[in-house]
Amino acid sequence: MSRLEITLPSPALGAYATGVDLSHPLDAETFERLRDAFLEHHVLVIRDQHITPEQHVAFAARWGEIFVHPYVPSIEGHPAIMEVHDPHPVTVTWHSDTTHSKTPPRMSLLLARRVPMVGGDTLFANQHLAYENLPSDLRECLDGCHARHLGTAQLASDAGLEVSEVEAIHPVVIAHPETRRSALFVNANYTRSLVDVKAEESQTLLERLYREACRPEYVFRHHWRVGDLLLWDNRSVQHRVVPDVSKGQRSLHRVTIEGDVPQ
Repeated sequence: MSRLEITLPSPALGAYATGVDLSHPLDAETFERLRDAFLEHHVLVIRDQHITPEQHVAFAARWGEIFVHPYVPSIEGHPAIMEVHDPHPVTVTWHSDTTHSKTPPRMSLLLARRVPMVGGDTLFANQHLAYENLPSDLRECLDGCHARHLGTAQLASDAGLEVSEVEAIHPVVIAHPETRRSALFVNANYTRSLVDVKAEESQTLLERLYREACRPEYVFRHHWRVGDLLLWDNRSVQHRVVPDVSKGQRSLHRVTIEGDVPQ
């Protein structure tokens, strides 16, 4: 059995796992310990994983059904893996992934292949804490409220879709389907308005929630090392990359797991 050790880099969220080698079969008990750490801490970094694309995909498949992106290119020979490299406007803004979808991803597994010596960190913010620390009257106001999420016109064009096909209505507060813990579920990239709320009031409230979502005390900052395999729970966190690296300095391989309708 693996000599798994879990350490916590931040009081808000995140866990580092060492003593695991995913280039060899992983026993069920160790996998369950990893799963428990992931659900408890929302971001799990498994260090020193110098694995093949096949091994990356095989480990990802233990977490659920793999999502193959319909229009973002995959790496050659591996349709389940896309490459994450240079920061761009979507990734440098706090967000949860593709919440304009009716079923946003459950999680992603991002493996560092090439990283700069300094810079290129990724930040994660705990959306359970963001919700739980809101004033009680605001929590009551948000419970049962819904928001409209919309992908960009460029996204729709790239996918060959109508704008209405990259639109979804989701609860502003969701219950994590496995832990049942409530989380704030709005983000500045995709959330456009609150349903049945006047435009000015909707914008004011959303801007407040965006600020609350990424307060420094809810944030874990990860500095990448080659071989880091980072798993994040898209139902529990928002994330963003720090855009302080030059073009071509980063190459990370990402596998995404399909999700369910947020409730």
